[in-house]
Amino acid sequence: MSGLFRRFFAPRWEHRDPAVRLQAIPRLDTARPEQRQALERLALDPDVDVRRAALARLDDPERLLALLDQNANADGGCNELHTRLIELINGRDGNLALGARIELAERLDQPDLLAAVALQGDNQQLRLAALARISDEQALIRQACDNGIAAVRHAAAARVESEAGLAHLAQQAKRDRQVMRQARERLNRIRADAASIAAARDRREALINDLERHANATWEPLYAGRFRHLMRQWASLDDSPEASQERRYQDACLRCRKVIGDHEAHERSREVAHQQREDADQARVSLVEALEESLDALYRSDSISRQDIDSLRAQKQLLANRWQALSDQHLADEALRERYDTARQSFERISQAWVRFEERAGELERALADGDDERLRALVDACGWPDNLAPTALLHRVRQHLAYDNDANQPSDLTAQADAYKAALDQFEKLLESGAFKGASRVHQRLRQQAETLPAKYRQPHEARLKRLGAQLAELRDWRGFVAGPKRDQLCESIAALAEDETLSDAQLDRRHRQLVKEWKSLGDAAANREQAGRFRAASDRIHERLAPWRARLDEQRQHNLETREALCEQLETLLAQPAEQADPDALRQIRDKAREQWRLASPVPRDQTEAIGRRFGRIRHELQALIDQRALVIASAKRELIEQARALTESDLPASRSADQAKGLQRQWRELGRAPKGEEQALWREFRGLCDTIFASREAERDDRAQRARHRLDAMQALIDRLDAWQPATSHDAPLLEEAIREASALEPLPAGRRTEGMRRRWTGIIRARSERLARLAVIDEVERWRAVKPLLDAHLEADAASLSGEHPSDVAIPDGLTLTHDMANAHAQRNIARHSPSGNVEERLARVRVHLSLLAVGRVSHRDDPLRLAIQVERLNENLGREPSRAEELHGVLRELLAIGPVPPAEWAREVGEFDHMLEQLTRLPPP
Repeated sequence: MSGLFRRFFAPRWEHRDPAVRLQAIPRLDTARPEQRQALERLALDPDVDVRRAALARLDDPERLLALLDQNANADGGCNELHTRLIELINGRDGNLALGARIELAERLDQPDLLAAVALQGDNQQLRLAALARISDEQALIRQACDNGIAAVRHAAAARVESEAGLAHLAQQAKRDRQVMRQARERLNRIRADAASIAAARDRREALINDLERHANATWEPLYAGRFRHLMRQWASLDDSPEASQERRYQDACLRCRKVIGDHEAHERSREVAHQQREDADQARVSLVEALEESLDALYRSDSISRQDIDSLRAQKQLLANRWQALSDQHLADEALRERYDTARQSFERISQAWVRFEERAGELERALADGDDERLRALVDACGWPDNLAPTALLHRVRQHLAYDNDANQPSDLTAQADAYKAALDQFEKLLESGAFKGASRVHQRLRQQAETLPAKYRQPHEARLKRLGAQLAELRDWRGFVAGPKRDQLCESIAALAEDETLSDAQLDRRHRQLVKEWKSLGDAAANREQAGRFRAASDRIHERLAPWRARLDEQRQHNLETREALCEQLETLLAQPAEQADPDALRQIRDKAREQWRLASPVPRDQTEAIGRRFGRIRHELQALIDQRALVIASAKRELIEQARALTESDLPASRSADQAKGLQRQWRELGRAPKGEEQALWREFRGLCDTIFASREAERDDRAQRARHRLDAMQALIDRLDAWQPATSHDAPLLEEAIREASALEPLPAGRRTEGMRRRWTGIIRARSERLARLAVIDEVERWRAVKPLLDAHLEADAASLSGEHPSDVAIPDGLTLTHDMANAHAQRNIARHSPSGNVEERLARVRVHLSLLAVGRVSHRDDPLRLAIQVERLNENLGREPSRAEELHGVLRELLAIGPVPPAEWAREVGEFDHMLEQLTRLPPP
């Protein structure tokens, strides 16, 4: 009972019967909230009629939108709800103001609602507001193609950005030519931009490949210039490189800079080696000058003592050791070596003379004591003492003795000796004041020797001064002994400890031992005693015994190094004996440098062979350097010729591209030549590179100018294409405009190759084909219109034909007034009049041929029953039009002329064919879509 009671008293809009619910809808009041809610529930009713009736009562779009959002996934009711919302927003129903509807459209999110409002709205602002909320590109394309308001179409088309969307829009927007044209222009720009980006990417890729190949190449004179040129090309590109391209570019630049840096480091090392060689030469000059000064001082001195000879020998030994050490690093030049040899020979003469003097010193003393002048003269001659060398004290006495007996001018000689004696005393005093003990000792010894030879009257005035100065020298000797005593004790303890030290290596032991011996010898005779000398000598002998095996190995190594140096000299002498005529100076420089390195590694050598092998290697190096300089001079001359050729290229009238190609050939020749002499190579290269840079700059300027002209031609061609694309011929008389455009396009040829050009060519071909087809159709239409003007004449002929076939004898048909016929049409008219008087039986066949021919021209096909006629017509067309293909208008003119000439035509036959003729002519007058 409760269910029945509830159904009996339930509202009618909740009834199970849709018809009852439909009847209840008009009674619901939308002003009452509960009844409005009932209407909203009925708006989603399962029955379609109920939904429509309920929605018709609802005119609040806000509530409808809320219902739509709440029931977005419901199966039924949404279609009618969408329709109702569209009607309210578009203004077809309801009383919403335009501003409210625009505001509502600006808040819509449903794509289908927005599309419907933009497409069907009753106001342009409403449509634009809905269009602004649309983001889907396909929806925008639909609006641009189908919207009825031009401003909305243009706004929608302006928001299509993708290439595919623009292509679709250009194909589908046939309703608005402006939209189609703008879409094509934007599509062409996008494609041109994409092509430009791809071309720029390809240019950067090619440039990176060139740079990477350059980075893997070895250094040559053009390496740095080529690297700078590639960097300038990279910097001149306007587009931004990709991350991978930038990374590859930086890596290649780093490798190129490393090659350049390695070469610069090599050049710096060569400069350092050259500076070291100059320093070595300067050191040699100082050594030779020191030896020459010592020899010269020895020659200028009054007498020579053993101390002078020992000092000279020690200096010569030190000089020889230092000279050899420098020669192991860098050989001396020939002039300096000659000075050294001269000084060494002078030392050898003095040394040999001293040896001969010492061998005969005892006999000279005895002969002088005995007064045996003949024996003295023989011994003096046997000594062979050089005339320009100061004599020893003994020789001086002997010479004075011999001169006293033979020279009458002895007093004058004694006066000179007395003056020299006084000068020596002055020198002795100065040396003592300066603390020069060794020099003062030598001068003191020489003064004592001179005092022995001077007579008493010349010697006595200076004896007191000599004694005083001698006392000062003794005091200085005692002071040196006081200082040297502790030093000698220290040296003895140090060398004893060194002899007992087993931790040092042989090389360290030998170096430390030599240092101690040097320090011991530097003390001279100061505080010397036999006990310390014995201790020092015993420790030194133990060290010598300990180092004996190591020195034997060193001797073997020195001998091996000597053999290596000799083999190296023999190889270089063989090379110099038969030098190649076209020897590369760079290869010779490498041989020189490697030989110098091998020579340095093969060190030391036996001391007695050092000077000889060093002189041999120095001579070889000088000859090898002379050969290098000779070949380098030849190369410098060849490079000067290349410079003149490059300069001639800069002044020639050749195209810049050909000059650049020839300059590249000159650069290849430059690289193949090798290097000129140092210093001159850099000057030549700077001049040659400057000329090449000028040539390449001219080529780049020419390329830029050519590219600019090509861009201008492309822009002009694009403008021509756009102008012709916007132009549609109205009559066949517009054909000269098309021909003029074709001539303009031909004048712009050749266009630069590229994707943009290919796209422009395809578009241009399509436009020309479309315009030519339209002009051909217009010509056909003109021909049909002229035929229609001839129609009264044809009708007159048909009437005359009917009368003639009925047995009457009509007169010839005359051309109506105001009708002008072409010559061939006038002939066809005359043939028709003639045929009427002498009819033939092939009229039906001729009409069928005309029909089939018109069918081929109009629709391009015929029925199967007319295939024989089609084949016959095609064969006739081929035979009649050999070498020339007539236009469709000309061919149509011929067919119509034939139709005019056919007669007499029975009325029944004409009635059967005329409908087909008119249909085909109508087909021919239809223009293709623009």
